[in-house]
Amino acid sequence: MKKILINATVAILYCIIITIMPTSCLDALDQAPDGKLNMDEVWADPVMTEQMLNTCYNNIPQKGYFYHWFDPLVVACSDDGWTSEDGQGQAVDHIYRNNNSAQTHYLRDSPHAAGGEGLNNAFWDRYWLQIRLCSQFIENIDNAAVSSEENRTRLKAEAHLLRAFFYMELVKWFGKLPVLDNTMAFDADYSTLYRQPVYEVAQLIASDCDVAIQTPELPWRITVGSDMLRVNKALAHALKAKAFLFAASPLHNEGHSEYWEEAYQVAKTAVQELKANGYELFATCTNSSVFGTGKAAALHQLVCQGADISASPRDKETIYQHRQGTVFVWHIGYIGSGEDGTYKCGTCPTQELIDAFETADGVPVLDLAKPYNDEKHLQPNYNPVNTVYKQNAPYENRDPRMYITALHHGAEFIWNNGEKKTVNTAVGGQHAPSWSLSDRVHSRTGYYHKKMVTPGASLTNQIDNSPWKYYRLGELLLDYAEAAAESGHSADARAAVNEVRARSGMPALPDNLSQADLVLRIHNERRVELAWEEQRYFDLRRWQKPDGDLSATCKYFTAMVVTAAGDGTFNYTRRNISENPRGGWSNRDLLLPIPLAEASRLEPLTGLKWQNPGW
Repeated sequence: MKKILINATVAILYCIIITIMPTSCLDALDQAPDGKLNMDEVWADPVMTEQMLNTCYNNIPQKGYFYHWFDPLVVACSDDGWTSEDGQGQAVDHIYRNNNSAQTHYLRDSPHAAGGEGLNNAFWDRYWLQIRLCSQFIENIDNAAVSSEENRTRLKAEAHLLRAFFYMELVKWFGKLPVLDNTMAFDADYSTLYRQPVYEVAQLIASDCDVAIQTPELPWRITVGSDMLRVNKALAHALKAKAFLFAASPLHNEGHSEYWEEAYQVAKTAVQELKANGYELFATCTNSSVFGTGKAAALHQLVCQGADISASPRDKETIYQHRQGTVFVWHIGYIGSGEDGTYKCGTCPTQELIDAFETADGVPVLDLAKPYNDEKHLQPNYNPVNTVYKQNAPYENRDPRMYITALHHGAEFIWNNGEKKTVNTAVGGQHAPSWSLSDRVHSRTGYYHKKMVTPGASLTNQIDNSPWKYYRLGELLLDYAEAAAESGHSADARAAVNEVRARSGMPALPDNLSQADLVLRIHNERRVELAWEEQRYFDLRRWQKPDGDLSATCKYFTAMVVTAAGDGTFNYTRRNISENPRGGWSNRDLLLPIPLAEASRLEPLTGLKWQNPGW
């Protein structure tokens, strides 16, 4: 099998599936992507047939720090982060100011979103384009020239799985979608198109995933470096579980709470199959000289280092990752505050995220059902059962994952390949937060990002960070735990979440939790385990009912102000980062808008409303 050249020299087809195209573009559909050969000639050549599959791999999104201005927009638009780019005129600044519209949405249209620059409506246009390319490949591969029948079967399975991948990306951002399992002619009758419920989209995703699962030629794990980024059978199970998790969630289930049982069964099968085929949590740090010996060292190593591509890998947890590393974290998303060789501090953890980490005895710090007594989060509703947390020593005896996620006052960090430094966010300290919109170097929150930074990374020691991990077993276990809890399988839910907690030295959840309390604990577990992994943004939304909003979580945010008491101790006071609400909390923000021009074409054509609510 030849190496899949993701950046193939051939150009992709530039026609978007839903848009009514002119005759010149219709003619292009009969040509190869280079515009010179017709498609019959392409499918008659084994090499060009594989190149057609290459185009199906285009636009796999780079996440993390690959959004506009290298800011992790999805994290910065959740309640886990606030960026120092507010006030700088960047995409996130417009989002915070609520300057979005259906015509121009600064998250949907971010120049770096969905894999690159040069196309507006990045998420919508690029992913529909990829779905069409996958369908085109599926429709032609049976009669195409290939190097072997085994190769034909694997290539077809990959195209099915890639179509599922891009459909899932669209669901996360837009919700309901037209379900298309073939390529519609651009002069076809589009009047019958409509946006089908997420459950029906999940069924299509499941069907595509089942093709991959049932294909013996598709491996469970990529073991050859030249095949990095190629899809695998484990991804099919993870995608299928994710699709039904979203379909069962309140935002998308259209009142069908029974969908949770199906989501549970699918996720349970996925976990069982992955474990039976060599997947397991990465639970032992193999590089303690860099990541230390703390209880969360293994998790820190997992998110900082790419999965090794081998038949017997060190990292058996990662299911699917990009092949390009996440750049610039060391001088954009790390300590900032004037450290040598830094540029800005980027997005930093909020006090709300810090509040989510339990104390080391496994007890939540705040009441998860109502964490704050006021709209602006200045009055924490402390959990009366917690006897370990100290307001005058808030960082002591906390979940070990807090220490590998955020840098707080008094925390140590390694700089310049071995130089140990201590964070000083006290008023007047080098790392003290700033609320000036012209200040891009200091944190807005009193914390700095740490989770995805390899200790010692700096200007003089530019360590490549891990390629983005789209799916990993820890995430799948929490998908399973949530579906199990919602469907009444409490024992299975606790077992799954406890497996994740044990990796970082956290105690098991109590056996006597009510179903409602168990769901709350799993929601919180997702937040702390998957922090900075672009899960929280979507979790907050899918947990809302269609008429809900994010006012409780994403309207006001707090920072920690540290002041010296004069006797060697410090006082810790909460303050709002901004006195004004941050954009992105209203009902319309539960989903991104369909591009205005697209909805305007389709609504009179179909007689149906296509736009998402509020846009």
